[in-house]
Amino acid sequence: MRKISFWNRPLRRGKSSGLPLAVALVVAGCALPVRAGVKVPEWLAQAARQPTPAWIPKDAKAVALYSERQTRVNPDGAVETLVREAYRILRPEGRDFGQVQVYFSNKRPLKSIEGWCIPSEGKPLHVGRKEAVEMSGGTDWELYDDARAEVLTIPAADPGNVVGYEYVKKGAPLISQDEWWFQERVPVLDARYSLSIPGGWNFAAYWANHAPVEPASDGPGEYVWELHNIPAVAIEDHMPDWGSIAGRMAVKYDAPGNQAQVEQAGSWRAMGLWYDQLTAGSRDPTPAIRQQVAALTVGESTPLDQIRAIATYVQQNIRYVAIEIGVGGYQPHPAGQVFTNQYGDCKDKATLLSSMLAVIGVKSYYAVAQTDRGVVRSDFPLLTSFDHMILAIQLPAGTKSGLFATVNDPKLGKLLFFDPTDEYTPFGYLPSELQDNRVLLVTPGGGELVHLPLVPPTANRLMRMGTFTLEPNGSLSGSVEEMRWGGPAATGRARYLEADPADRGKIINGFLGEFLDSFNLLSASLGNLNQANSDLGIQYRFVAQDYASVEGNLVLLRPAVLGGRPAVPAIKTKRKYPVELPGTLLETDDFRITLPPGYTVGQLPPPATVDGGAISYRSAITEQGNVLEYKSTYIVNQVVVPTSELSRLRAADEQIAADQGINIVLHQTTN
Repeated sequence: MRKISFWNRPLRRGKSSGLPLAVALVVAGCALPVRAGVKVPEWLAQAARQPTPAWIPKDAKAVALYSERQTRVNPDGAVETLVREAYRILRPEGRDFGQVQVYFSNKRPLKSIEGWCIPSEGKPLHVGRKEAVEMSGGTDWELYDDARAEVLTIPAADPGNVVGYEYVKKGAPLISQDEWWFQERVPVLDARYSLSIPGGWNFAAYWANHAPVEPASDGPGEYVWELHNIPAVAIEDHMPDWGSIAGRMAVKYDAPGNQAQVEQAGSWRAMGLWYDQLTAGSRDPTPAIRQQVAALTVGESTPLDQIRAIATYVQQNIRYVAIEIGVGGYQPHPAGQVFTNQYGDCKDKATLLSSMLAVIGVKSYYAVAQTDRGVVRSDFPLLTSFDHMILAIQLPAGTKSGLFATVNDPKLGKLLFFDPTDEYTPFGYLPSELQDNRVLLVTPGGGELVHLPLVPPTANRLMRMGTFTLEPNGSLSGSVEEMRWGGPAATGRARYLEADPADRGKIINGFLGEFLDSFNLLSASLGNLNQANSDLGIQYRFVAQDYASVEGNLVLLRPAVLGGRPAVPAIKTKRKYPVELPGTLLETDDFRITLPPGYTVGQLPPPATVDGGAISYRSAITEQGNVLEYKSTYIVNQVVVPTSELSRLRAADEQIAADQGINIVLHQTTN
């Protein structure tokens, strides 16, 4: 669902999952012309001589013996970057560290890349540029992107062997800053970053997830940072994004009197000024845009209705297609061009929406976003922290409505944040990954970080109502109606619309299979599937054979027909990082089961109440004549659960699952 295309892409190191299938087949299906017996560079030979320390965890796949990044800035602003990495493979799962994927572009071309293997026995092996496989660095939804990548596979990346590589990129970057990711998914013994800038230039360093370290100086404009024995980032299920927990340092540099470089980094306000200037004139409406706005707003009686009509048009009618060349990764295309083409990327769609709103006198502002929570930090002003663009719409004074994505700005008043790229999220909402997150609000007066709200559970509803009939043989048949709005509606639409229509029944079958052992789906239908601003309705009928257990004159029946599974992801309470839940939620179940004639209900359990902090739950089972009714309410009220609350969360989840699994005893009183 999320389509991201904004800032430059980072190096992806040692992740085989990032290798496209076509490239993987090329690499795996041909014999690389490996050169044996070559001389390895001294930095790699020295790293390979280091023993594996005793503090390295026994389950570590590899250890980074040496990691180096050199950044040299020339007086004309051109930059040369050299990267060196050396790993000792410790387990078979560590073989993917023998593969390096380097991104580059026309402005930052890759000048050289080499890799070596020092086996525990035998002669060293070498591969170079000729053995690398080049591929597009863009994504499936980008029509054209001048970013490319080269993939180099180092041979014999087996346990006990040492692999290393180095590459050099040169050129003029679009922004005057650099980033050093020194913490990895394996332990790092020695990490080094060096910065060389012309005399008289300025620089500033910013640290995230690590205490600041002062550099050593090798002379005017020469600075070196060194770190040692860096633990690995523990990989845990449902952990926060990598960028919010891994140690990194950003460096901003500028020449004396170069205002453009000063504004590109150093403060959020300065970055906002730079981006406002970069996009000047891009939102000027054309006659065609004015004509379209007039057609969309005719008959809309209130300003909010007009805003909704325009926003929905851009969200649903402008296709997501990215064409990014050079500064195109930052600068949107003019609104008139986007409208004529009827396509654009996230910043293009935000630009067109802003232009169209201006026609009706509504002001709006770019909101530069990051789709991973926690990456953007107030003390880490870095343009490459962002990967998406949405729009902040200044609502007319006195606007009253059920909008859940609003922020009261002290200068601009009430702002509605809207993502025109996400075609499934209703107007007035935000995608879950943008909630409780930060954006850079860009205004003519500069930039400021704004914290986006977390939508309350009452706005993310899933209401499920079921009517069932139980047969004496234990078979259960009936129908269920679901109503979804907010987040559950958006995720439901995404799942069904992105599936082939013939396969949509399989989605419901898969859901029912989580609770029922043997069943047949008789029918299913979807309501308002293509209407993002309406509730999503899902109806289905099924029969479940042997749902209840029959033992002579007794029947064991679970009233929570579609329940009994863990409400939150399976997690360990002993872990290093918080747990991120998909989003807030208010889910209610109301199931009515008509019992077969001649059966009475045994003792009913008392109502249940569970308070797990981040989640809460209550349920009750009642009897009305020959109908057994189960009602439950499940609430998720926060999305980031700190480690101090995980024991409580897990205990609550177990209580909920136990309550939903309760069986009621039915007694047969007549034949």
